[in-house]
Amino acid sequence: MPTAQPKPWKGTGMEGWIARWYASTRRNDMEDFRREAKSAAERLPAGACVLEVAPGPGFFAIELAKLGDFRITGLDISRTLVKIAAENARKAGVNVDFRLGNASAMPFADESFDFVYCSAAFKNFSEPVKALNEMYRVLRPTGEALIVDLCKECPDAAIDAFVKRSGRGPIDAWMTKWTFRHVLLKRAYTREDFARMSEQSHFGACRIDGDGFGVAVRFAKRNARVARAESR
Repeated sequence: MPTAQPKPWKGTGMEGWIARWYASTRRNDMEDFRREAKSAAERLPAGACVLEVAPGPGFFAIELAKLGDFRITGLDISRTLVKIAAENARKAGVNVDFRLGNASAMPFADESFDFVYCSAAFKNFSEPVKALNEMYRVLRPTGEALIVDLCKECPDAAIDAFVKRSGRGPIDAWMTKWTFRHVLLKRAYTREDFARMSEQSHFGACRIDGDGFGVAVRFAKRNARVARAESR
């Protein structure tokens, strides 16, 4: 089986005006953030430690913080977005620890988190399997990880429907569609790509769901440990 190769781009974060535009346009997707946060909160026990990898402007982490007694950390490679996310949390009156860092070399101790979440960013990581291995490392023995991202096979009609549903203005809608078609789809992964990367990672396997527009890829650390024990 071929191994996943590092991507040619370096995984550097968005900075300056592009980061501020991204934060602004993502406000149009608040209903999606709230829905994802509600789904996560229903699966988490009180006091759970949560890590969001590449939180961008921090909307998911902030919405999750509103829903329960969770200890939430966000790790992003963009200095601009870390500042924006921290300010958004302050304005929302919630406590989220946003930090600067790389998904392939996380500054956390082993088994620090119960749940790791990553949305709309995994396709941009320059070393995806290393990032998966880091998620595995920082998860507790019963922890789970969830990656939500664009599917490479996403049709144009699904992109148009997503942008229309979000209510973006004409210029923002044009920029968003252009970015999807000429940047994001080129970086996105297929279901087969995710299955292959999961097999190459310490997780060993994953569960993939999707709706044509995106994929939701779930990883369970306990399943990997059981599989290794049974193989001995």
